[in-house]
Amino acid sequence: MTLIEGEVEATEAAGVVRLDKWLWAARFFRSRSLARQAIEAGHVRYQGERSKVGRSLQLGATLQIRQGWDEREVIVRALSAQRRGAPEAQCLYEETPASLQQREDRRLQRAAGPRFDEPRPDKRRRREGAWAKRGEGD
Repeated sequence: MTLIEGEVEATEAAGVVRLDKWLWAARFFRSRSLARQAIEAGHVRYQGERSKVGRSLQLGATLQIRQGWDEREVIVRALSAQRRGAPEAQCLYEETPASLQQREDRRLQRAAGPRFDEPRPDKRRRREGAWAKRGEGD
């Protein structure tokens, strides 16, 4: 056992894991530096409030994590400072049902959003659109 492995085991046994390490171990971010940047930018909230990178996590804590279009609300179920495979990483947290529903609704909204199949409107089409919006024409 190396010194680093001993430190990891000691921190996990004591229940002390930094927020950035846990986000990296739970595979929300590809690197700890990306996790750090997200925390500092306010994209990660601990119990509804902004937090610092070195914040110690507790079991049962709620995290709101914003990544691109998605915003997840997860509950911490296990602590780990070691990055492992995706199936094991998913055991570290539980996403709330409200969060799952909200993400699905937003996904459907994006899918039904504006279509870019049609070409850009020319001057005449823009004028026709403006008249329709003001209730003029016909």
